[in-house]
Amino acid sequence: MANLRFQALQEVLRRQPVDIAFPSNKISDYFGINVFDRQKMQKYLSLEAYRSVQRSIEKGTRIDRKMADEVAAGMKAWATERGATHYTHWFHPLTDATAEKHDAFIELSDSGSVIENFSGSKLVQQEPDASSFPSGGLRNTFEARGYTAWDPTSPAFIVDKTLSIPTIFVSYTGEALDHKTPLLKSMMAIDQAASEVCLYFDRSVTRVVPTLGWEQEYFLIDEALYHARPDLVLTDRTLMGHASAKDQQLEDHYFGSIPERVSAFMKHFEMEAYKLGIPVKTRHNEVAPNQFECAPIFEEANLAADHNLLIMDLMKNVARRHHFRVLFHEKPFAGVNGSGKHCNWSLMTDNGINLLAPGKTPRTNLLFLTFLVNTIKAVYEHADLLRATISSAGNIHRLGANEAPPAIISAFLGARVSEMLDLIEHNVTDKKMTPDEKTELKLNIGKIPRILLDNTDRNRTSPFAFTGNRFEFRAVGASANVAAPIIALNTAVADQLEQFKKEVSSLIRKRIKKDEAILQVLRKYIIDSKSIRFEGNNYSEEWVKEAAKRKLSNVRDVPSNMDVYLTDKTIGLYDRQKVLDKRELEGRTGVRLEMYTKRIQIEARVLGDLAINHILPTAIKYQNDLIENVRGMKEIFDEDEFKEFAAARLDRIREVSAHISGIKAKVREMVEERKKANIVEDIRKKASLYSEKVYPYLDIIRDHIDRLELIVDNETWPLPKYRELLFVR
Repeated sequence: MANLRFQALQEVLRRQPVDIAFPSNKISDYFGINVFDRQKMQKYLSLEAYRSVQRSIEKGTRIDRKMADEVAAGMKAWATERGATHYTHWFHPLTDATAEKHDAFIELSDSGSVIENFSGSKLVQQEPDASSFPSGGLRNTFEARGYTAWDPTSPAFIVDKTLSIPTIFVSYTGEALDHKTPLLKSMMAIDQAASEVCLYFDRSVTRVVPTLGWEQEYFLIDEALYHARPDLVLTDRTLMGHASAKDQQLEDHYFGSIPERVSAFMKHFEMEAYKLGIPVKTRHNEVAPNQFECAPIFEEANLAADHNLLIMDLMKNVARRHHFRVLFHEKPFAGVNGSGKHCNWSLMTDNGINLLAPGKTPRTNLLFLTFLVNTIKAVYEHADLLRATISSAGNIHRLGANEAPPAIISAFLGARVSEMLDLIEHNVTDKKMTPDEKTELKLNIGKIPRILLDNTDRNRTSPFAFTGNRFEFRAVGASANVAAPIIALNTAVADQLEQFKKEVSSLIRKRIKKDEAILQVLRKYIIDSKSIRFEGNNYSEEWVKEAAKRKLSNVRDVPSNMDVYLTDKTIGLYDRQKVLDKRELEGRTGVRLEMYTKRIQIEARVLGDLAINHILPTAIKYQNDLIENVRGMKEIFDEDEFKEFAAARLDRIREVSAHISGIKAKVREMVEERKKANIVEDIRKKASLYSEKVYPYLDIIRDHIDRLELIVDNETWPLPKYRELLFVR
């Protein structure tokens, strides 16, 4: 193993950037060439079929069989012209990855020859095996039937000569087995609720769409070093490794010049992303060494979620061409910043209005404040649910680690916006306002646009921060499917907007004018949700204490966070909005608990193997070398000299022996705790046992190993060290 480490280092030092041929110097020349977008639909479909698809996208109408056959024929014609030989339904199972089963465009004719065919029925629906995907008990292993169904709102695309058709995935009995189904339902819910509220201000609004701009952080590791670290290969993170003397403390990597090999990789995956219509806009070095980020232009939330999963797969595939491996784990290296996926969320009307952007008139500002305040109120009401959506075995390493927001959900608005909410709180009463009061309030609200976009600071420590025209949910983990938190956010805000409309309508029926009714309800919400607003440093211990005073929850244990999904409050929320029913929530909770348990189980098994079969033999060999050295010293020195010269070596032998004994004992104890947990059938109890009894051993055993790394001869240490993983490119 020691030789493998140094062979890997030598291999890395010989690397050269990979040259890639670009189709054109202009991105616009090849953007979307592998996407069956509206432009290509117009070319390959009849006007009637094209309009049928557009109605389905914009209004949710059903596409009939005749039109489906025509769309399928046009789609196949385009795809085969682009070299495609197969097609697949591409979906998002509850694994947080994607799934696909490829079929060729061929059928046997009566004469026995092969003909190419792709019917509407194959476009619209397929039947993959549902038994092997996680369902949390929704499906028995022997019940294999599940269905994928075409999602026209996300265009088909070609990857590696396969036409990929975005679809939902549901069980034979109709329960959602994926992320896309509830995401689309949550978008319908917020569309309906937000459109109704918009009618108070603008009668021309007929549709509201949640938009999403994700920021994807990741690490790049040379493949030779990656393969020399079994823990990285099997768990996506280093389960051991002492901190490098230099890591991120000089802050010299952040926004620094991009290394040449990395730049070649970035340009390559961006080119492939552009071909797939993914509007990647930004790339830069992140805080930690070998950490980077990419981000696209905002898109509709459903398409943005598809594109995020697609680009993660794309990055992994392209990285191999450049002899890299991409790490999306939230904390692959202890002691340096981990990786998140900031989700920038807003609401856009069909007439081009961003509902979370301040307006230029009192009327548009009241619209802005309505959606701003209702969003804050929704986050306040369902903070525990939002935290549960981003809680995982990987992300728990980041939250509250002075590199990411804590597990306390709070919202940052900025000084100016907070001042405006305070103004409403103290000026609007339940009584009818005087003309002077209304004029003063509206004029003050009207000042927001002049100061908001330029003068409202950002708070990078806040989990849910307003950044001028959107909210940034910063606590999401890098490996997560963005659909999970966005489903919860869409659903919570939709529910809150419905409540807002009910309360405003009730006041209007009491002959209170509409603007006054809106302001009265907003004032109530501002007061009710004030405890969740925080403008300071979320990383500080003072905030933890202050949040406790405000009765804001701070739950870092993953199994405990999962309990939120099965509360009456959460079940009622999802049921009212027709996004997920109780049975589906139970299934998803089971899946999340099972995934957490299995990840900790895998990490414990890998660490145990590495500790016993890699680290201990190395430490024992080093210990034996020291013992032989002491024996030799005893032969050549007299007793007094021996005591003087051998004292340090004897201390080192004792130190190494203590760590060897500690590793043996703790691995044995960890294995026993794992055995006890494994016989527990209840998944919630099993997850708790892994969290409380097994997981702590990972840090205890690691501490012994990391201390040995500083002691044992560098020439014999078997695994690449942090200074090599993070700095050798």
